[in-house]
Amino acid sequence: MSITIKDIAQVAGVSYSTVSKALNDSPLVKPETKSKIIGIAQELGYEPNYAAQQLVRKQSRVIGLIWPTIERIAPATLLTRINEEISKNAYSMVLSINSIKESLEMFKRFNVDGIIVFDERNQEEFESISFPVVTYGVAKKKAIPVVDVNYQQAMEKAVNYLYELGHREIAYVGDFSLGDERQKEKYYGFKKAMTRLRLPVSRENLINTNGLDWYDGYLATKRLISSSISPTAVIGGSYDISAGVVRALREANRVIPKDVSVISYDNVPQMANLEVPLTSVGVPVEDMAFHIVKTLMAHMHKDDTVPYVNILTPEITERNSCAHAQNIHRKLQS
Repeated sequence: MSITIKDIAQVAGVSYSTVSKALNDSPLVKPETKSKIIGIAQELGYEPNYAAQQLVRKQSRVIGLIWPTIERIAPATLLTRINEEISKNAYSMVLSINSIKESLEMFKRFNVDGIIVFDERNQEEFESISFPVVTYGVAKKKAIPVVDVNYQQAMEKAVNYLYELGHREIAYVGDFSLGDERQKEKYYGFKKAMTRLRLPVSRENLINTNGLDWYDGYLATKRLISSSISPTAVIGGSYDISAGVVRALREANRVIPKDVSVISYDNVPQMANLEVPLTSVGVPVEDMAFHIVKTLMAHMHKDDTVPYVNILTPEITERNSCAHAQNIHRKLQS
């Protein structure tokens, strides 16, 4: 038989309302009384009826998150940090990798208090729902609040960083063939920075991976190695792509950064654990998670001071994968 508030009240010799307040950490209950009640609840094995609490509070204390894939390292890391931030705010997270429509139906059944979405497409489906929603992506034509990590600026910083190290022949290995706004912004940022610095931009140094997995980066880099150009530096479009870049270079007996410098998008701690610790650019993953959750919480509590568009500033994290161009010893070509 399950233990109820009534059972706890009888043992503690207090009213039902006092037990309820104590279990909800109300300041109206004296600390010693609260401690006594919590101790009795634990001894009796009391388990809160969350469904009943939800009806009373009209809150589920649950956040829904929609993301189409969790297979890659950087997204999985960000999900973990978001879950930690949500927990700090005394909420729980429910993750869905289904379509937006299916996810919304599930979240309605859970009666979630808010939703974070990472799918750039079909956002018009959110216009008719009653849940507060925040998206992580590109701040263009969004019908819902957005946290943007400024992908173009990240790529510009990467190019500038290499330029200051003396590099003039720079290649970009990334996915710019799909309808993914985040990837296209990186591509545009690279081209903008190269053009501004009057560096060459052509089909030879824009290497399309046609995918976001490490093997896509690996195959693209092998094509680069066998091409007619010899860049002294390579920018990878993501953690996973850059892992493939590193593998292909090492298989070709290229030493990083002695033979070629490499910098990657995605500012995640795992960059330090690759075969070669990579210098990276982007918003630190813990900062991204903090701002995404903070923005959602503010909209849930109808805080009008929070901006509809929150654009974060990327930064460079230096490790061991970049050197001055004058120290490059060998050509990238086979």
